[in-house]
Amino acid sequence: MRQDQVEPDQRRSARVFAGADGAASGPVLFDAVLLDRDGTLIEDVPYNGDPEKVRPVPGARAALDRLRAAGLRLAVVTNQSGLARGLFTEAQMRAVHARVEGLLGPFDAWLVCPHDDGDGCGCRKPAPGLVHAAARELGTVPSRCVLVGDIGRDMAAASAAGASGILVPTPVTRPQEVAAAPQVAPDLPAAVAEILRRQAAVGPATARGAGRRRAGTVLVVRADSAGDVLVTGPAVRAVAATAERVVLLCGPRGRAAAELLPGVDEIVEHRLPWIDPVPDPVDPADMRQLADRLAAVSADEAVVFTSFHQSPLPLALLLRLAGVRRVSAISDDYPGSLLDVRHRVPAGVPEPERALSLAAAAGFTLADHDGPALRLRPAQAPPPEVGAPGYVVLHPGSAAQARGCPPELAARIARALTAAGHRVVVTGGADERELTARVAGDVAVDLGGRTSLAGLAATVAGAGAVVVGNTGPAHLAAAHGVPVVSLFAPTVPFGQWGPWRVPTVRLGDAEAACRDTRAARCPVPGHPCLSGVEPGQVLDGLRLLGVTPPVRPAPPAADRSGGVPAGDRTGGSHR
Repeated sequence: MRQDQVEPDQRRSARVFAGADGAASGPVLFDAVLLDRDGTLIEDVPYNGDPEKVRPVPGARAALDRLRAAGLRLAVVTNQSGLARGLFTEAQMRAVHARVEGLLGPFDAWLVCPHDDGDGCGCRKPAPGLVHAAARELGTVPSRCVLVGDIGRDMAAASAAGASGILVPTPVTRPQEVAAAPQVAPDLPAAVAEILRRQAAVGPATARGAGRRRAGTVLVVRADSAGDVLVTGPAVRAVAATAERVVLLCGPRGRAAAELLPGVDEIVEHRLPWIDPVPDPVDPADMRQLADRLAAVSADEAVVFTSFHQSPLPLALLLRLAGVRRVSAISDDYPGSLLDVRHRVPAGVPEPERALSLAAAAGFTLADHDGPALRLRPAQAPPPEVGAPGYVVLHPGSAAQARGCPPELAARIARALTAAGHRVVVTGGADERELTARVAGDVAVDLGGRTSLAGLAATVAGAGAVVVGNTGPAHLAAAHGVPVVSLFAPTVPFGQWGPWRVPTVRLGDAEAACRDTRAARCPVPGHPCLSGVEPGQVLDGLRLLGVTPPVRPAPPAADRSGGVPAGDRTGGSHR
């Protein structure tokens, strides 16, 4: 429910962005900032209908004025169940909001959910309804919004809509909410500073020199697995926007993903032993061969993309030996004369943004018609056995065992989804046929080992949703705008590696002992970060994402235990 329906005299017209479709393109990261009310903008007074009790949080006015000065639209998105409970009236709520604006300045929209938990509405956070409504009111789309809030419901609502989220904890914020948040800031001014930093980092203002510059042949590098290459796609397009020719150096594990990226003119495949998780010894002859191959590219410059824990310097040395005149990379280590552009990025930035910021520092930004999102070359037709679009893809495996779904749980999820009326397609690589057969059983279509990565991308493109761990198909889903139920093992930060700018529900224990270990194999017996997930939570996650089956039979009780996403169990009841 919008407040302008309650309070017509205070309705404001949204700035024209050329419509929601137009707002979805262009290189700007954010158009709007959405803010929770109680505990985020003002001190949390339960069920407050008295404007005299409104107290802004420290630094709120100055922080909001910074956002306004930067041209960002502002909206408040707030649960107010006190309306449903009769604890205050609409007139009292209007008076409170007038007081908030008197102290903090005007907001472009107020979006209010007046319902209680039992009303089953689609707007009460953690449902994404308020975020969708705010984006429409502001003339943009959720993926170009960032929501700042103080509890898990706020973060869950942002994620389920495909928006970014920043948690500003208060004394009532639970530790598990902090652990699960995509990004955490100590207070509202710090959250605003981070929003503005992220916005500037990927834009033309960061680029070295005046505006976009033309370039000849540019060698771009991402020598990791398929998922790593996929999340570098926006940065590759930024380089391609002004380069005459883009050559991508990748390893064997990323070759198939490289072939899916728009903007790549040529691929050079070569294994880099200092990148591979199980590296071979460095072979001098192999390194000489690589230097010769790089020299043959005749690149005018190179942009070396790496993950946050990797060093670009070994390859930078080879690039110098190959005669590359200008090299750009992110490096915490002192690079000496190996780098011309040494870029720094704070911890916790989403990997696609991290790569985009390096491209911008090197002088490359996305074209005016492009936007910060994962994209792939046009998909081929999916295998005919998957049937009509709208099925649910369940991808249980991963190249890193720690990030896959426990097989027994995956099989239970397949049965529960099928029993609830979903059509299920189980996917996996050639080495996962036994796993996918076990998971699919006699209830789902088994595509294990039967598609290339391009075929998997086509299968994902036709899905209504994807249920997957932290592995490549999550990024395929993000590239096609397909909602994700993310069975996310916290071995790496969710804010860096979770599905980017696509509606997502995260499941799993964010506080598990494997947190931030980067372990490839589960270091804790029993895979506890995911083994506690119940199939009912996956079903509830799909409903939160608006993905419903054509038939809704009651699933077996054994598969419906524990059935609410983590975001539904967080936050104070008065909101």
